[in-house]
Amino acid sequence: MTDGPRLRGNASADGDTLSSESTEEGSGRVALKKEIGLVSACGIIVGNIIGSGIFVSPKGVLENASSVGLALIVWIVTGVITAIGALCYAELGVTIPKSGGDYSYVKDIFGGLAGFLRLWIAVLVIYPTNQAVIALTFSNYVLQPLFPSCFPPENGLRLLAAVCLLLLTWVNCSSVRWATRVQDVFTTGKLLALGLIIIMGFVQICKGEYYWLEPAHAFETFQPYDIGQIALSFLQGSFAYGGWNFLNYVTEELVDPYKNLPRAIFISIPLVTFVYVFANIAYVTAMSPQELLASNAVAVTFGEKLLGVMSWIMPISVALSTFGGVNGSLFTSSRLFFAGAREGHLPRLLAMIHVKRCTPIPALLFTCISTLLMLCTSDMYTLINYVGFINYLFYGVTVAGQIVLRIKQPDLYRPIKVSLVWPVIYLLFWAFLLLFSLYSEPVVCGLGMAIMLTGVPVYFLGVFWDNKPQCFNTFIGKMTHVCQKFCVVVYPDMGDSRNVGNQGTE
Repeated sequence: MTDGPRLRGNASADGDTLSSESTEEGSGRVALKKEIGLVSACGIIVGNIIGSGIFVSPKGVLENASSVGLALIVWIVTGVITAIGALCYAELGVTIPKSGGDYSYVKDIFGGLAGFLRLWIAVLVIYPTNQAVIALTFSNYVLQPLFPSCFPPENGLRLLAAVCLLLLTWVNCSSVRWATRVQDVFTTGKLLALGLIIIMGFVQICKGEYYWLEPAHAFETFQPYDIGQIALSFLQGSFAYGGWNFLNYVTEELVDPYKNLPRAIFISIPLVTFVYVFANIAYVTAMSPQELLASNAVAVTFGEKLLGVMSWIMPISVALSTFGGVNGSLFTSSRLFFAGAREGHLPRLLAMIHVKRCTPIPALLFTCISTLLMLCTSDMYTLINYVGFINYLFYGVTVAGQIVLRIKQPDLYRPIKVSLVWPVIYLLFWAFLLLFSLYSEPVVCGLGMAIMLTGVPVYFLGVFWDNKPQCFNTFIGKMTHVCQKFCVVVYPDMGDSRNVGNQGTE
C-alpha cells in the first residue's frame, strides 16, 4: 500500500522531540518494547489455545471418533502433532526473528504474493470472526443467569460483546504490560477451573466411577468406525489446539526470544495436552458418551452433576476464559496487521506505534473495528467454516517453508535447528487431514479457496502497482498524516530485525 508522509521515531506527530520515557532503553528511538517474559509468553500460548471449546463442546472429537477410547487417543495424538508443529515454528521464529508469525515466514520464503494471501484471509475473515465469536460466547455466559428460562436477547449479546472488545482494546492500547498482565491473570483462572474439573474427575475415579475408561467399554462404539469420520475427528482436535503459533506473532516484544520462545513452547504445549486429555477423562467419569453428545455446554453439565450449589463456578469460568481469549487474540492479531503494514501489504498507518506507550494503536483500532463489524453480521460461523481449511493449509505451507529454507540457505544462522524428520512427520499428518477435508467437504474447501483468491487482484492493485495516480498518493498521505496526529503515533525504529534476538532485555 502507498506510504504517506512519514514522521520518524525522533519526532512526535506535532514535530516536537520525544522525551526519554518514550524511547527504548534511553536510546532516543521509539520501538516495540521487550516486555513479554517467559511467564507471559506461556500465558499467550495457553490463553489463546484454551478458549471456550474445552468447557463448551468437546463433543466434536467424540462424535466423529465413535468411541471414548479413540477420542482420547485423538486428543493425545493431536497434542503431539501440535508440539511438533510448534517445534518447527520455534526454529523459524529464531531464524526469521520478526513479528507476524507464519505471515512473515511465508512472505520471506515464498514471496510477497503468498505472504499477502495469508495476511488477506486473516484480515478479511479469520481474526475478526474468531474474536467476534469468542466475545459473543463471553456475553452469552454472563447474561445467561439473567435469563434462566430463555435465551438472552440477540441485541444484548452483541452489545455486551462490543463492550468487552472496546474495553480490552483500550487496555491493549494503553500498555503492553497491562495487556500481558490481563492475559496472565485470566489464563491462570481458566487453568484453575480446568484443574478443578480434573481433580473432580480423579475423585470420581477413586469412587469407582470409571466405567467408560475401562478398555472393554472405552472402545465400545456408538456408531461404526469410519476412516473419513476419524479424519474429521483429528481435524476437530487440531482446531481445538488452534493458537499454538500465536507467540510467533510477537517475537520482537519477547525478552530473549532465542531462549524464551522454545522454552514457552516446551512448557505450554505439553501443559495444554495434559489439560485437554484429563479434562475429557473427567467428563466421562460423570457422563455417558450419549449425555456428553447431548450437552451444549459440557463443563456446565459436569458442574451441575458434581458441584451442587457450587455449580455456578463453571459458567463463570467459561466467561472468564473467553474474556482472556478475546484479550489474547486482540494482542496477537494486531501484531500480525502491524507486521503486514510494515512490509507494505497494508496501509502504512497500521505500522505506527504510540510515541510514549510504544503500543501499535492503529493496528489495535483496526482489529477492534473489523471485529465490531463482524458482530453486525449473522454469517460469522459460516465464514469460519469456509476459511478454517485455509488457515490449516497455511500451517503446512509454513512448515514446508522450513524445509525449503534449509535447502536454499543451508548456512543461515539458526539458533535452534531441529531434525528434518519432524517437519516431514507434521506434513504427512497435515496432508492426511487436508485430503480428507477436501474429500468430505469439497464445497466448503472450494469456497474457502475462492475467498482467499480474491486477494490476488487486491495484491496487484494495492501492492505490486507502484505507479499509482499522484492524486491518490496525495490523498492517502494526507489521511495518514491526520491519523498520525490523532493517535500520536510514529514509525518505529526497527533497527536490524535480524538481530532482534540479541538485543538486551529490559
